[in-house]
Amino acid sequence: MQDTQQTGSSDASGKPANSQLRHELRNWTRDLAVALVAAIVVMIFLYQPVKVEGNSMNPLLTDQERIFINKFVYHFEPIDRGDVVVFWYPLDRSKSFIKRVVGLPGETIQIRAGDVYIDGKRLPDQYVPPNYLDGSNYGPLKIPPDDYFVMGDHRDSSNDSRVFGPVPRSLIYGKAVFAYWPMDHIGSLAPSSSTVNAASK
Repeated sequence: MQDTQQTGSSDASGKPANSQLRHELRNWTRDLAVALVAAIVVMIFLYQPVKVEGNSMNPLLTDQERIFINKFVYHFEPIDRGDVVVFWYPLDRSKSFIKRVVGLPGETIQIRAGDVYIDGKRLPDQYVPPNYLDGSNYGPLKIPPDDYFVMGDHRDSSNDSRVFGPVPRSLIYGKAVFAYWPMDHIGSLAPSSSTVNAASK
């Protein structure tokens, strides 16, 4: 019997193993590239990175913090009380502000010594530390249809609907969903590069 020496391995189809490996690597690289492009498209069209300027959303957001906003969420779900929204400043639409939704369309809002009342009932300020409250009075005001009353969490340092009035739905273009910088603030913003203004007084 004559011995034979194997000079190269092959799979069942006769294709050399290294050729099959190259083929699998090409498929893996292609799939990775497709996934990367899809992720970039999602980021560009669904999410937008923004930089916060100002301290009116303390303690949730700080000056110069970077966050992502979802630009399409309100095409599929309503704006809720407690949402942190980004909108065009009604008095200068070249500027963007970020505030929290406090009053909804058709509600009557009143502020008495810093406490918010909606349709005569006191609204718990679960997002506002006691030392960030102020003693201001406002209203009563019936919020127009399709408008939202927004306020900063740092109540005594915020330029908000108490100053410029309710914000039309058409000016609200995003919901703050995730903080990514600084590193110690990374996390969801649910209450649930552009610049937005957490405008102070």
